[in-house]
This record gives sequence, C-alpha cells and structure tokens, in this order.
Amino acid sequence: MSAFSTGIYRNVFAEIGKNEEEIVKRLQSAMDVFFYGKQEERIYHPVGADMGYLEDTGNHDVRTEGMSYGMMLCVQMDWKDEFDRIWKWSKTYMYMEDGENEGYFAWSCRPNGEKNAWGPAPDGEEYYAMALFFASHRWGDGEGIFHYSREARSILRACLHKGENGRAGQPMWNRENKQILFVPGCSFTDPSYHLPHFYELFALWADEEDQEFWRQAADASRRYLAKVCHTVTGMNPEYGEFDGSSMCRKLPQGSDRHDLFYSDAYRTAANIGLDCLWFGKDRGHYSVPVRLMRFLETDLEAARCVFEVDGTPVEKTVLHPTGLLAATAQGALTVPVNEAGDIDSDWSVVKRWVEWFWNQPLRKGGRRYYDNCLYLFALLALSGNYRIY
Repeated sequence: MSAFSTGIYRNVFAEIGKNEEEIVKRLQSAMDVFFYGKQEERIYHPVGADMGYLEDTGNHDVRTEGMSYGMMLCVQMDWKDEFDRIWKWSKTYMYMEDGENEGYFAWSCRPNGEKNAWGPAPDGEEYYAMALFFASHRWGDGEGIFHYSREARSILRACLHKGENGRAGQPMWNRENKQILFVPGCSFTDPSYHLPHFYELFALWADEEDQEFWRQAADASRRYLAKVCHTVTGMNPEYGEFDGSSMCRKLPQGSDRHDLFYSDAYRTAANIGLDCLWFGKDRGHYSVPVRLMRFLETDLEAARCVFEVDGTPVEKTVLHPTGLLAATAQGALTVPVNEAGDIDSDWSVVKRWVEWFWNQPLRKGGRRYYDNCLYLFALLALSGNYRIY
C-alpha cells in the first residue's frame, strides 16, 4: 500500500537495524551543517532580514534547482523561516515578469541577484510548485507571495499554457506526449526531471482544467522511465529522446555528450524510489534501482568512472560520487523487506547500499552542493521523513 493511501512512511534505516535516536540525530546534524555549518561546509546564506539563497559551490552561482530543493528540504523539516527567505529571494531576483519567459524563473543568478541567464530550467519550476503546495497545507496560505497555493498554481499554469491565446513563450511540457522538456520548446527530455509522484498531486491541487493533464503526465512519465532505463544496468542517460532512447545529438552550445550515465542521471533512481513509496503504481520502472545497485556493486570503485548506459566504462571521472551513492541508495524504497535475507536476494543488495550510504559523510569541498542536496533527500526518504503534506 502507498503512503498516500495509508499515511505510513517506511523507515529503511530502522529496517536495517538503526535506532530512532541515531536516525533523528543524523538527519538533524546534516541539515544543520548544510544550512548553518562553517563557511566551507554550508550551502545556505541568509541575506538581510528576510531573504536567503543556496549557492552552487562548484559554479559559484544560485540555481533554481538548488533554491527549489532548499524549499522542499525546509517544508519537510518544518523550517518556515528559511523556506520563506529562499522563496522571497527567488521571487525577487529569479522570477521573470515580462518577455518570452514571463512567469518562469531564471535558472542561474549571481549571489548578488544579477541574472546570469534569462531562460528557465523545468526541474526548478516543478520543485517550486510542489514545495509551495506542501507549505500551503502545512502552514496555511499567507499574503502576497506567501499565498503559497496560489503561487504554485500560477507556476503550473505557466508551465502548461505558455504560448496559448497570444501569450509569449513556450510551455515546459510537451502537450501531446505529456513529457517534461529539458528546456521550454526543445525536442527532448531529461529522465531525471520526470517526477510522476509530483504529478499525481498536481492532479489534485492544480487548476481544475489541468488536472486531467497531470494524471496523464504521471502515467506517461512512469512508462517513459521504464523505457529509458537500461534493462540490465538500470542506467539512464542525462538527456533522452521521447521514445526512451538516449539523446545523442550535439547541442549547439557545447560539445559535451549527454547520452551517458552522468550527473543529472543519478537522480532517476531516487525519484523512482520516492514514487514507489508515495504511490506504488509500477509501470515496470520499480525494478530499475536494484538493477543499478547490482551492476555498480560488482566493484563499487568502478562507480568512480562514467558509463555508457549499457555499462561500458568511459574515460571520465564521476563529478558527484556522494550524490551517486545517495540517490542509488534511495532507490531502496522500491524493494520490500525480505526477512529471510538470502545472500542473493534483492533485499540483501539493498541493505548493503543503505549501509554504505549510512556510513558516508556529507561531502566537503567545492563540489559539495549537488552531492549534499541528494544526500539530504536520501536521508529524508530512507528515514521516513520525506512526506506528502
């Protein structure tokens, strides 16, 4: 049964033998370091009396990805002050009030608020909307930009209806196949952007006219995830074609390949795990995380390199090893407890990965931002604290 139906959230750490006191301490300590640790540890920076931002410490900018992630972390932890500060910074500096991308958020800004780009990244918008709905239900709607549910519906309205009825710009979802786009107007997707568990809730809380679209989008994303993840390795590419094949086309703005199992791609296993926990509607994608675990654990050090989705190693170093470990471990939510504990059982594989993650500290250094975001989400999910509000 799904947590949406029962209100019961698995605590996988407890299932592998950790006690509640140490689980709570681990989660609180990690959050404290992430938000309020030493300068070389923290990601969050308060600004003035009522704003704050999260820094991408590898690129020294502020991204909608991190800001919306920060809001989700805060609403899960009941940290309203930090949530409101991040949201006000986002609306003040990242929100675009006119032009082609009116109604969206600029995906990258400098810490002083100056925009680095005037285009959006759809993963930011979907996390903003979901975090705002949760805030509305947990704390109640306030005034102005703190009328959370109204703000969430406005974001989703832009995501689906840009370009209609003379409105400038383009939507963030393909209206025909119901798949999220890598950027508005492009002809491909990013598998790690597919969040069917969010769309199920958007189908309840978005504008009534769009609720059927979100129901269909949830099913479309689940079916897409089953196709895009390799049948043996469980790996998926960073960017994908709508039919589930890897996106091998070269992009005009760079020469990097995006058909590899690399940074963005790590989030997919975590997303599948949370979808299983919240809704339990398997379309063939719930077998993906354990396939990935089995492939990578044959030699855990091999996970330090980059792979083709079929498992062929590529001479390129993993940029976010802690994030890879955390997101893969979160995929444990797809595998039920097997008390028999057979050495070759899926549950035995899962237990090893969750234990590896439990023993992994937060990442330090310049690249800690992305890794530690995924780390905190995995801590929440595996401790039963990543919840629907």
